[in-house]
Amino acid sequence: MAGTAGTPGTPRVLRAMNDRAALDLLLEHGPLSRTRIGKLTGLSKPTASQLLARLEAAGLVLATGTSEGRPGPSAQLYEVNPSAGHAAGLDVTPQRILAAVADITGRTVGRHELPTPGRRTGTPVVQQVTDALDGAVKAAGLARDDIHRLVIGTPGAFDPTTGRLRYASHLPGWHSPTLLDELAAALPMPFEYENDVNLVALAEQRLGAARGHADFVLLWNQEGLGAALVLGGRLHRGWTGGAGEVGFLPVPGTPLVRQVTKANSGGYQELAGSQAVPRLARELGIEDVPSGPYAESAAALVARAVQADDDTHRLLLRTYATRLATGLASLVSVLDPELVVLSGASLTSGGEPLRALVQAELEELAASRPRLVVGAVREHPVLRGALESALATTRDEVFDTSH
Repeated sequence: MAGTAGTPGTPRVLRAMNDRAALDLLLEHGPLSRTRIGKLTGLSKPTASQLLARLEAAGLVLATGTSEGRPGPSAQLYEVNPSAGHAAGLDVTPQRILAAVADITGRTVGRHELPTPGRRTGTPVVQQVTDALDGAVKAAGLARDDIHRLVIGTPGAFDPTTGRLRYASHLPGWHSPTLLDELAAALPMPFEYENDVNLVALAEQRLGAARGHADFVLLWNQEGLGAALVLGGRLHRGWTGGAGEVGFLPVPGTPLVRQVTKANSGGYQELAGSQAVPRLARELGIEDVPSGPYAESAAALVARAVQADDDTHRLLLRTYATRLATGLASLVSVLDPELVVLSGASLTSGGEPLRALVQAELEELAASRPRLVVGAVREHPVLRGALESALATTRDEVFDTSH
C-alpha cells in the first residue's frame, strides 16, 4: 500500500526534515549561502534553492546581504527571520520577578524587572506574573499575542500530583492549590513551570559548560543550595518534583535538621550554603565580613579568598571546598555522573582555585570521580534557561513545515 502524506519517507516529511535541518544550521552558524547550506545538509544546489525559496515564502528565512569580502564570487546569504516567533521566560524569587522576551534566534529583545519585596506585597501572584510579562513584552515592542510560549522558573517545584508548589516555603503567595489554573486563565499563551536550578542546568546544557554531555549534575549555590540532575540527556525531576533538593540532605559536620520543610533548610544547606560562608569567615577571625544579603556576602568573601595571599583566607577556601565536597560525595556515589557543573555566585566567584580544591576533596571522599567544571552561563542563568526551554518548544511549532 502506498504511503500517505505524513508517513515517514514521503516527500512531504523528507522536505520538512530538510527544512528543519537547514533552519537549525542557520541558528547555529548565522547567515549562510545556498551553496554552504547545500554542503552542510548534503543537498544538491537545486534542492537547496527550492528549500530556501520555500522557507522564505513561509516567512521563516530572510535574504540578508551577500558574502562580499570572502574568496570567490559574492553569494546571497540567508538567515532565520528573527520575528518568526517569540518566547518569554520568568525568573521568580521572593524579592523580584525578572521577565524577558527572546526572538526565535534566541536574542533577548525585551526585559523587565518587577520588585516583589516582603511577604505583604498585597498584589496577587497572577497579577505579578502578568505585570512582569507585560513589562518585558512592552520593552520588546510586542503584544501579548506575539508570545508563543512562556516558561516560569521558581525555587522549589510544582508537585505534578497536586499542582502545589513544594520545597519553597519562602516564596510568598505561590502556594495556592488553584494558582496554576488561575495562571492558565489569565495568560493567553501556553505556559510551563520549572524549578529554577533545573533551568540553570538547561542553560548550561544548551549554551555553557555541559554542552555535549548527557549525564551531569549541576550544583547551585546562591540564595539556596540545590542541584539539577540530567540523566540520559533528560532532566530527572522525581516523583514530586523534588529531585535535586540537596539542601535538605543530612551530612556529617552539622547537627541533624528535623522537619526540614518547616525549617526550609537541612544539613547540607547549613554546612555549605551561602549563609555558612560569612559565619565561617567570622569564626576564622576574618574582619570586614561584607554585610547585606548572604549570597552576595558569600560571593564577595570567596572571591576575596581566591585573591588573598594569607593563611586565614586560604583556610577559608579549603574549609568551604571540603564542605561542598561532603555533600557532593553523596550525590556522585549514587548517580556516578560524567560531569559536575558548579554554578551560582557562591561557587563561580571561586573560579578555578575553588573548583580544583573541591575536585581534590571529592576524589578522596567518593569512589566515583566525575570531572568538575565551573558554570559558563553567568548572566541571569535561571532566566536564560527559561528562555531556552520556551524557545525549544516554540521552534518545534514554528519550524514545523510538514503540514
